[in-house]
Amino acid sequence: MKITEVKTVLLTGPCTGDPFLLELRKWRSAAFIEIHTDDPDFVGLGETYAGYFCPEIIPETVEFFKPILVGQDVDDIPELWQRMYHCGNFWCRVGLGASVLSGIESALWDLKGKIENKPVCELLGGTAHDKLFCYATGGPSNYPEDHLTEKLDFYQSLGFQAAKLGVGSYSKAEGSQLSNDPNEAADFEAGKLDFVRSQYGSDFKLMLDGHMGNSSSHTWDTATAITVAKACEPYDLFFFEEPLHYTDPWGYAELCAATTVPIAGGECLTADYEWRTFIERDCFDIGQPDAGFMGGIGEFMTVAKRFADKDRKIATHAWGAGGVLMQNLHCGFACPNTAILEIPPAYGPLHSEVIGDSFQMKGGHVLPPDKPGLGIVLTEETKASFPFVPGSGEYNNVPGKILPEQREENQS
Repeated sequence: MKITEVKTVLLTGPCTGDPFLLELRKWRSAAFIEIHTDDPDFVGLGETYAGYFCPEIIPETVEFFKPILVGQDVDDIPELWQRMYHCGNFWCRVGLGASVLSGIESALWDLKGKIENKPVCELLGGTAHDKLFCYATGGPSNYPEDHLTEKLDFYQSLGFQAAKLGVGSYSKAEGSQLSNDPNEAADFEAGKLDFVRSQYGSDFKLMLDGHMGNSSSHTWDTATAITVAKACEPYDLFFFEEPLHYTDPWGYAELCAATTVPIAGGECLTADYEWRTFIERDCFDIGQPDAGFMGGIGEFMTVAKRFADKDRKIATHAWGAGGVLMQNLHCGFACPNTAILEIPPAYGPLHSEVIGDSFQMKGGHVLPPDKPGLGIVLTEETKASFPFVPGSGEYNNVPGKILPEQREENQS
């Protein structure tokens, strides 16, 4: 069976079905990669998380790699990946090129799984877990406190026994609020955690997300991150994600050594080459690779093994659409050192129509995927229902480049 065509499908639809996340972000773009063969019954499907940020760039990048794949079979996916990676050596070692390869390579694994009638996690060496604990990725801390309680009650009603909240606060009236003053930030986060613990007790697992680097004016330095992390130590955080910018591996190493709170990160990192800079410096207690962004499923397995060799865990990152979620689930189940899975709660139709019933959660745990390939489908009906809207990718606002929905809010 030979590859005959490689196509990109761009879509735009509701960002989520979660009413609390919708307060901050209404729409999402997504980039799917289809790999067609000379047997029309077999089409591989993958997604690159880069489609959430810069979708317009993806199709031409896929076209660059397509000649390497057309005419080939999927007997040796690592070899095909190496050819593409080497072809883009000057610009693909990290960054966008590696991220686009995530969608292409995942589609190859999906195709191979469908041909062999096996789930991708079985192709990666077998399922290492009967089930995996998961958490609701909560985005911002929706305030005031009674609204934050409504948010966590909602996640519990969906069956989650764990949730991640952003640092600072968000409300429709005041927008995002976050202090750069070490003591003010520490007091606020400790107060928030104390409130949540008083409402939900010690059994409900909690995580914080710093989102550092997403704001040009509110990015903590190492001293601030250490002060905040130490203030959080009494509250039994599962992990503290992204308390520093990814341009500061030295600061991450210092932070990890200074606090008992497990420090997590890595969602923005691409390719094993970049990850090694952080792993070898002991920057993360828990790694957060994303198979839809970091270069693909093979790179995910390599990076997870590096963490395992240091006796450290991983926690999958998954904020793409339905393809990215399932790519990470298969990888998470194939890795013995997976501690927890990130799940978008009440996800929207760009997840649900692609995933179908392939995602199964019970008692706060995800069950192993068992359908051939990745268990994802992109129908012509879904494509027609969510036509791509140029400019619908997400980015960090700077002067001259403001997200349309936030520009509308500023004008109202």
